[in-house]
Amino acid sequence: MKLKMAVVGKDVSKSLSPKMHTFILNKLSIECTYDKVSIDIDEFDKKFPKVLKEYDTLNVTIPYKLSCIPYLDNVLDDASTFGAVNTIDARIKSGYNTDGMGFMLMLENNNILVENKNILVLGSGGVGRSVIKKLIDANANVFAYDLNKEGLLNVYKEFNGFTPLDEIENKPYDVIINCTGVGMHKTEGKSPVSEDLIKLCNAAVDLIYEPKVSEFLRLALVNGKTICNGEAMLFYQAYYADCYFLGLKKNAKLAKELFEEYQKLAK
Repeated sequence: MKLKMAVVGKDVSKSLSPKMHTFILNKLSIECTYDKVSIDIDEFDKKFPKVLKEYDTLNVTIPYKLSCIPYLDNVLDDASTFGAVNTIDARIKSGYNTDGMGFMLMLENNNILVENKNILVLGSGGVGRSVIKKLIDANANVFAYDLNKEGLLNVYKEFNGFTPLDEIENKPYDVIINCTGVGMHKTEGKSPVSEDLIKLCNAAVDLIYEPKVSEFLRLALVNGKTICNGEAMLFYQAYYADCYFLGLKKNAKLAKELFEEYQKLAK
């Protein structure tokens, strides 16, 4: 088997997905080619159907995790629950979502506890939806904020179980999780929240992985907080996606072992 794969997003020029998926699949004795496909928002409806036909599998990132759904025949498992897709088996036009599984394994392996903890989630888009739902299911006390208030309220209507915020106040949280794009690309060097708020938290999690230490994480680090970037989540969701593509049983222990090996080679 040789898979023709790609990651699709608005700007995937810095994506680590090709490197990660190639590493994982080679370890599973599978050959692949892996491309980066950036599509402007105003061209998505025109270009995505063609991309869907050209590849065996697709990994979908910002901002198309919801936009891709109308082009699929099936939306399954977590993707059905979250209403967002990050993994597509284009051979059968089926969409899945591995963000939530990857996110929870990342927290577990970084000893960041969420049960009965007060968690502030920034962003309620494709990945934010997944994070909010997984935290609710893990019995966390979830508070969420998004500049797109209508989008946030729509997520609340779907999931309930969390507190949507009209504004962010400086109050203590056990963990703050950035699910927005603030801190990368054109906003690199900016933090989605103030240092005053960061000082009140115990841990900061940024799903951004490039740069490895975003301004949000830098501010948390200098204030003595536990920090975690999104590289592990990206790797774990990639591993879980490849399990879908290959019909393999998911193995969290193997995922962790592969990530540790990947990190050594990446240094």
